Amino acid sequence: MIRLGAGRLGEIVALGAHCDDIAIGAGGTLLALCAERPGLKVGALVLSGGGTEREDEERAALAAFCPGADIDVTVLKLPDGRLPSHWEEAKNALEDLRRRTDPGLILAPRTEDAHQDHRGLAKLVPTAFRDHLTLGYEIVKWDGDLGRPSVYQPLSPELAEQKVRLLQEHYASQRHRPWYDREAFLGLARIRGIECGARYAEAFDVKKLILDLEG
Repeated sequence: MIRLGAGRLGEIVALGAHCDDIAIGAGGTLLALCAERPGLKVGALVLSGGGTEREDEERAALAAFCPGADIDVTVLKLPDGRLPSHWEEAKNALEDLRRRTDPGLILAPRTEDAHQDHRGLAKLVPTAFRDHLTLGYEIVKWDGDLGRPSVYQPLSPELAEQKVRLLQEHYASQRHRPWYDREAFLGLARIRGIECGARYAEAFDVKKLILDLEG
């Protein structure tokens, strides 16, 4: 097994179609990155939920998932479930973020996600961030769209538990959903952990990865 680290990673971008997407898909990875890199710059863009209680939840949650980071959060007001008809607005927001950032890593939805908003955002990412490593996170849902990921971030039991605790603590508006519970989050993390030889893990898809192994 080859393990490649991110080296001197100083800036990342995290993208979500909805408030809580980033934390569900990559919350453990954010906790791990920020713990190892105090002062890490995190640019977060969420396409929907602006001006509602969900924006308040998202800002508090991302602050908790990125302790010690220099975080900049933007939450737009695109209607939930309507990204295809608001393509230009979403693309403009991504391009504006690109002008303000130069991340070494992007966390975004995966292109095979069954939700049209997730999938649409994933397809927009390479139009704005052409030369950046993008990891596509997964979100368990009714559609049964989980695939075979190619990249894993192992999580210690403590980190996995912290992720679940923060999800339950910060997204009160989602607690009524039948899939939003400890068993779902830890269950998927346990499966992904088995796949990479760890107790728990988050898993990602990657479409293009350029290696520089010289020296």
